[in-house]
Amino acid sequence: MAGISAAAERVSDQAQQGSGLQAVLALPGFRLLWLGQIFSQLADKFYIVLMVFLIAQNWAQTTDISSGPLAEAADLLRQQGVGSNPGLSSGGVGPDAQLITLLTTGIFAANTLPAILLGSLAGVWADRWPKRAVMVASNGLRTLITLAVPFMLLPGPSWLGLSWGYWGLLVITFLESCLTQFFAPAELAAIPLLVDKPLLLPANSLYTTTTMAATIVGFALGEPVMQLLRQVLSPLGISHGEFALVPLAYGIATLILLFVRTNEPPRQSTGTSVWADIKDGLAFLSRQASVRGAMLHLVLLYSLLAALWALSISLAIRVAGLGAERFGSLLAMVGLGLAIGAVLIAQLGHRFRRSVLAAIGLGGMGFCLVLLAQLRPNLWTTLALCGVLGLGTALVGIPAQTTIQEDTPEELMGKVFGLQNNLVNIALSLPLVLAGTLVGSVGLQPVLLLLALLVFAGAGMERPWQRN
Repeated sequence: MAGISAAAERVSDQAQQGSGLQAVLALPGFRLLWLGQIFSQLADKFYIVLMVFLIAQNWAQTTDISSGPLAEAADLLRQQGVGSNPGLSSGGVGPDAQLITLLTTGIFAANTLPAILLGSLAGVWADRWPKRAVMVASNGLRTLITLAVPFMLLPGPSWLGLSWGYWGLLVITFLESCLTQFFAPAELAAIPLLVDKPLLLPANSLYTTTTMAATIVGFALGEPVMQLLRQVLSPLGISHGEFALVPLAYGIATLILLFVRTNEPPRQSTGTSVWADIKDGLAFLSRQASVRGAMLHLVLLYSLLAALWALSISLAIRVAGLGAERFGSLLAMVGLGLAIGAVLIAQLGHRFRRSVLAAIGLGGMGFCLVLLAQLRPNLWTTLALCGVLGLGTALVGIPAQTTIQEDTPEELMGKVFGLQNNLVNIALSLPLVLAGTLVGSVGLQPVLLLLALLVFAGAGMERPWQRN
């Protein structure tokens, strides 16, 4: 009865507040979940910044890559175009920058591997346990794990030319990412428990905007905030205050999520195996066309975004006034366009059919890719086209995520979001390698046109001219 009463109160609140972002933020439970998301997402990005900072400060000057396995790995990365930025190649800043690229690649691999291997399994367990408990436990354990990072700087033995501390960082990164795989499906599955269907579209718009903003802000402000913490804590007798940033952010998220009340019905043990639950999720996707189509949209979208990330340096080199070192400006414009699109969808998206939104988004992205390939590179034109790419991303991704939440039964949400996590991370990983390799062999323009062709095909499959 408590769950029904809470749901009735939410409907009443939403009827009074109207629609859009204001109505979503008026819901206390979702507001707490959103604040927890902000600190969790920032902690994820701060962690990567901290890893790069530690690598640059502690291993770039002392590790030799002139021979042995590290030299072979560096040669392989150069062949695949990783670190093709002139400042990160052996012909740019020098071997220190090349080593930072190599060791950071190891951190990225340790961070990505659990997402590919554990997404579905973690989603199953997220269904078997209360969502709030999963979110609180995963963030709490990440807080404890990241407290071990400073100990990796202690002297000790070396393996394959690298100190034990770097290998320890890889293990910590792997474990931290494993816990993230439990947090992600539980967080997505908690949104429909706190927000009723009429407000799921603006809720997902806010969620997507926050994710993109945390990525930009986290990577941009991570290093300055670490330095600030170092200066603030130093007069208190606490040295190396930068190590406090990541566990502090995870800890704040943990405390906030403790107060989230999802009113989730109690779970009854079914006695089925984990693999049987995964099969249930796959069977649901096979028979639920709307969810399957929405998930394909997300896979296509994230594959395109990963390819653009890989191509951004090559594209920036072509633009006068940018250059390779400012490729982040292009990604920032994509993020800005996505944020604008998210706000528009939150306020106006309910007026349009989602197949029309997806077709417009994919079609607009396709035209942007064609123009980027064909037009003479110009700074403001390129930035504007990147902004429209971000806008198209919002038109495709936010309605797709909302459809999955609306059409998936509550008892299957963790399984479905776990599978989504698997597919999305594969979609993010493969194009990073393939796009860079293709650019090296055939050039940037043909790759952009090939991506445009794939996107146009996706837009045509929506058949926006038909009324469903």
